[in-house]
Amino acid sequence: MDSALLNIISPELILALGALALLMLGVFSPEGEKTGRFIGWLTIGVLGAAIVALFQQTGVSQAFEGAFVSDPLTRFFKIMILVAAIVALILTFDSFARAKLLVFEYPVLVLLAALGMMLMVSANDLITLYLGLELQNLSLYVITAFKRDNVRSSEAGLKYFVLSALASGLFLYGASLLYGVTGATGYGAIAAATQLPEMAANIGLTFGLVFVLVGLAFKISSVPFHMWTPDVYQGAPTPVTVFLASAAKVAAIAMVVRFTQAAMPGVPGQWQQIIIFLSIASMALGAFAAIGQTNIKRLFAYSAIGHIGFALVGLAANNTEGTAGVLLYLAIYVAMTLGAFACVLAMRRKGENVENISDLAGLAKTDLTYASILGILMFSLAGIPPLAGFWAKWYVFLAAIKAGLYPLAVIGVVTSVVGAFYYLRIVKIMFFDDSAEAFQPREGKISAVMILSAAFIVLFVLPFIGGTLVDAATAAAAVLTPAHAL
Repeated sequence: MDSALLNIISPELILALGALALLMLGVFSPEGEKTGRFIGWLTIGVLGAAIVALFQQTGVSQAFEGAFVSDPLTRFFKIMILVAAIVALILTFDSFARAKLLVFEYPVLVLLAALGMMLMVSANDLITLYLGLELQNLSLYVITAFKRDNVRSSEAGLKYFVLSALASGLFLYGASLLYGVTGATGYGAIAAATQLPEMAANIGLTFGLVFVLVGLAFKISSVPFHMWTPDVYQGAPTPVTVFLASAAKVAAIAMVVRFTQAAMPGVPGQWQQIIIFLSIASMALGAFAAIGQTNIKRLFAYSAIGHIGFALVGLAANNTEGTAGVLLYLAIYVAMTLGAFACVLAMRRKGENVENISDLAGLAKTDLTYASILGILMFSLAGIPPLAGFWAKWYVFLAAIKAGLYPLAVIGVVTSVVGAFYYLRIVKIMFFDDSAEAFQPREGKISAVMILSAAFIVLFVLPFIGGTLVDAATAAAAVLTPAHAL
């Protein structure tokens, strides 16, 4: 194995070897919380080492005969995944320790899931994509049902397993159709085949594309393939929900972006229609279905569906600005999600976590700092200027307008206004309702995540934060410029 190849795959190699080493260390260490916490911190160290390795990479490189690609786009996605995984693990320690779930297997499973996500991001071949997808899925099945004595957690794990297996089957069927039509599984070869004149009206290509996108739509939980999301978000342990809502979402969107624009640039008219439908349906459901929710995790599930719809607006535009908008939207969404779920983890009374929105009543009177941070997060999720959430929507809507997708942009603005209702309702409950019983004091780790998330959202308007992120997203999106030009 030469040094060039090692450099290309070094982040993934670090995670794979780290997972094996930590697994062996955990097996031969005494059982208990102390070992779980120690392995957890070592896992964070491995994830940090992978981030350092990513920053050492430059340019565009391929490995394994083009099946694996490393470029600014993949590195942007991978950094988001690794940061989200680190924060999710940090939020896990105290919560899992109280529930007596802090065992060494959990951080190792998170590490393996992150490895699968990174393979999904770098996949330039349908087979590589499937391998990464299944590595992620197998890990997520276990951690979703990690609180095995809890009925809701077990139900969430079972639903996620059944529906993910169905999605994987649909994806494989679509991939087999694409292989049958194009004679290739590599994105480059598929792209070359789709540009042939006879492919414009090829039924096999259309069906293969539809089945693959349906399989991927399950993973991003877009409507009408969202049915697992509210139950899994509510039933899974909250730290697991944090991981699902951040890192897993980034990896899923990365798959869709890379597949549509690297493998299908020759037939944009076919996949754009599907993406536009998924976007409109997700924005609409996310706006209206969340209004009647009483459980805050369930509300965030419908909120996530809506935000996926907004991100897909940028992808539907099929231009460099749109792709950059998707990247920027995801980065801001991850920051908001991590902060929001940190606030959920801080909702504790009498040693137990509470999840009802009504539990936040009068929070400003008992803990003004907590209420202010959560209020900032809600305003940002609603897209209120000048917070980061507003700029996320601004960039994707601007890309849609530039592409001539005026109805899509208008629908996006309308659903955003409707969706603002349930975010602002939480602010109203916190600041104007009668005070409920105060929450228990927060752990330092949770407070740190809340503060950092709120600070990022507020300070995004500063050039060295927002400007730097916009420049990075634009540079990453430029990798796909040739595809946009077709």
